Amino acid sequence: MSAGEFDGLVAVVTGGASGIGLATASALAERGAQVAVLDLNPADLPESLTGFVGNVTDRESVDAAMAAIAEKFGGVDIVVNSAGISSIGTVEEATDSDWARVLDINVTGTARVSASALPWLRKSDHAVIVNICSIAALNGLPQRAVYSASKGAILALTFAMATDHVAEGVRVNCVSPGTVSTPFVDRMLQKFDDPVKERAALDARQATGRMVTPEEVAGGVVYLASPLSGSTTGIALDVDGGVTHLRVRPKS
Repeated sequence: MSAGEFDGLVAVVTGGASGIGLATASALAERGAQVAVLDLNPADLPESLTGFVGNVTDRESVDAAMAAIAEKFGGVDIVVNSAGISSIGTVEEATDSDWARVLDINVTGTARVSASALPWLRKSDHAVIVNICSIAALNGLPQRAVYSASKGAILALTFAMATDHVAEGVRVNCVSPGTVSTPFVDRMLQKFDDPVKERAALDARQATGRMVTPEEVAGGVVYLASPLSGSTTGIALDVDGGVTHLRVRPKS
């Protein structure tokens, strides 16, 4: 894809201050987009990004941030729903508060941001929403019951939104990463008795033998958000190191 294909387009990236969100926001800016990062603490961002404080669990906060973004840049063309949290444990170990927090941020937060952006997206000649899903939506991962349920909901929500808004000219897709090496994962690993052993297991899970990088996920988002993919809607793009479909023999 050529540099500058996003010239004149305004992108909003939630959770864009770190990890996948930051890599995605930076990639979009490098290709010409004006990028607004909506985050709880959008500090210390690169000069190419503009931060807006927003809490995806609070509809008023989201609406205020989206209005401020649209006023500053003249509209909204692209929304990347990257804000999310993890959760470790089985259904037996998960508390009601675990369920409420993860679903509120990962699922309802995505819906809040998308709903808030739709009035501006409908006015765009290139309107697209990209949700960050996960291989956990379609693969049974150990001790990820709550997180997996939230990403399964994101997959279904992506298809539902794509259907509801295709006639309005709004494309909706999602990217399903494998395990990505981010601060998000680093924090999750600290919850295990042996973080080093668990990290090695996460690397080995991918057929490529390593975790996915944030930049690789960003590449998938950029493709789906690009004007060059104008006929692509209602899909889940795996960026997973082969974990979903490849069954590689162990090295002898």
